[in-house]
Amino acid sequence: MTARPYVLLSAATSVDGCLDDTSDSRLLLSNSDDFDRVDEVRASCDAILIGATTMRRDNPRLLVNSAERRAKRIADGKPEYPLKVSVTATGNLDADLKFWHFGGEKLVFTVDSAVAKVRATLGGLADVVSTGPELDWGQVLDELGRRGIRRLMVEGGGTIHTQLMSQNLADEVHLAIAPLLVGQADAPRFLGTAEYPGGSAARMRLLEAQTIGDVVLLRYAPKERS
Repeated sequence: MTARPYVLLSAATSVDGCLDDTSDSRLLLSNSDDFDRVDEVRASCDAILIGATTMRRDNPRLLVNSAERRAKRIADGKPEYPLKVSVTATGNLDADLKFWHFGGEKLVFTVDSAVAKVRATLGGLADVVSTGPELDWGQVLDELGRRGIRRLMVEGGGTIHTQLMSQNLADEVHLAIAPLLVGQADAPRFLGTAEYPGGSAARMRLLEAQTIGDVVLLRYAPKERS
């Protein structure tokens, strides 16, 4: 049986747990040193995943920005960029977004009812795979494992983080907390309402805590709960 990838959830939030505010412009939570740390983590991974909602909202290129890190990947026998992955249950994608036009190979996971729509929208911009009538994270991870993905970085959004955490599929969490308060009820959050493994009293193991300028990085092992 092919091994599933190691799943690393990465997010930056305000002190009150928000990934962004409700304005039209993206709220920059991290500082330059933390952005560089994220770039280093991206370079260490075989694939990077974001949801379609995050793609539409933030329009990211989702690249390894450091030329030195890209060169090291090539020297190590890896593609210059990690595989870029997205998931959509509705098929509502935009072929003009930056995600599709920068970096290396792209892959989209969707459901049976949306496969034709996604392929028609993207043409040859990405490989498209269905997980059946519903989005099945187990099948997503199994397929990534079959494609040689050993380390997967998940960069949002909150719905995806919530699903992976509640299904006990996240191996590690990197949470960068910025000294900001958003205070908006409709702002997107890192995690939503769900039945999490072990319930509210289950404590995850803390792997690391460090300050990066005015940001605090916390690394947790979600599967190691007491």
